[in-house]
Amino acid sequence: MQDLKKYDFVAGEVLLVNKPLHWTSFDVVNKLRYTIKHRLGLKKIKVGHAGTLDPLADGLLIICTGKKTKEIEGFMGLTKVYSGTITLGATTPSYDLETEIDQTFSIDSLTEEQVQKAAQEMVGEMDQYPPIFSAKKVAGKKAYDFARKGQEVELKPKRITINQFDLPQIKLPEANFIIECSKGTYIRSIAHDLGKSLNNGGHLSALRREKIGEFSLAEARSLEEWIELIQTSDHIKIPVN
Repeated sequence: MQDLKKYDFVAGEVLLVNKPLHWTSFDVVNKLRYTIKHRLGLKKIKVGHAGTLDPLADGLLIICTGKKTKEIEGFMGLTKVYSGTITLGATTPSYDLETEIDQTFSIDSLTEEQVQKAAQEMVGEMDQYPPIFSAKKVAGKKAYDFARKGQEVELKPKRITINQFDLPQIKLPEANFIIECSKGTYIRSIAHDLGKSLNNGGHLSALRREKIGEFSLAEARSLEEWIELIQTSDHIKIPVN
């Protein structure tokens, strides 16, 4: 792999990764940490991500190594841009395809104009309730631990901002979207709330993170490309014991 940049993973690097579908963000962190440790001959090195992506999503993941992990909080506060698909006419408990459809609605009287109008009415600040199938902490445990056991759990809303909610293509029941939003926004909840505002149902059926601040998915490497680079590149600084 041709790359003339000199990588110093201990001093710190910011890696832009295109997270594979079905991988958790922690899976990516652990894989890169193992690969870097092995290449550098280290027993440990700090590696972390700057904002989780669900396993059913792909797209931009910022990974920080070494001393750059101190900058993670700053990256997490940046605005995000997502693309994907919302399917109307049905809901799921997780608001996405992690769980099975639990309720269906007729979309016979639903029009593209109604969907566009409802999306634009969601632009701005709002109080958003996270999905119960989420990592939000309740009584010291993650909400999805309760949800997967069929136990009820009460989550508090969080103030979020939707700067942009465009629907460039609608072929009901599916609506393709581009959303720019603030830190902590659940796109799954936007899908659910869109359906609810239409007196219908909705769930997230595809999701990709396109941007984090000024960082773009177009600049990212696949996980496989990063692993190959770490394992084979001559432009990596190896610590001297």
